[in-house]
Amino acid sequence: MGLVLFIIAYVLFLPITIFNALNVKKKGYLKDSAVNLDRYANREFRFSLNKYLILEKSPDRFGNIEETISGVLGKNQLSNNLTNFGKCLVWLLNKIEKNHCIKSINK
Repeated sequence: MGLVLFIIAYVLFLPITIFNALNVKKKGYLKDSAVNLDRYANREFRFSLNKYLILEKSPDRFGNIEETISGVLGKNQLSNNLTNFGKCLVWLLNKIEKNHCIKSINK
């Protein structure tokens, strides 16, 4: 039953988000939704993110629902605690927005 509910929720998420954005008509709604989804992913996928993107010695770990994935990457970029895969992801995000991960650190 859990798998069925997961699939239904996953399939409905995008169309409901678009429908809601059209109705809310709030400037920045989709960006706010993206940040919320990023925070959720930081918490939900913490095991894999911690294992593959940062070094074991890092004190700045994924999993805090108040932080985005990019923010945690930024902290680890500054402390030089990224794996090669983490460095590649930071590089890619920085191509989209200059210094994206460092700008994303919660202050």
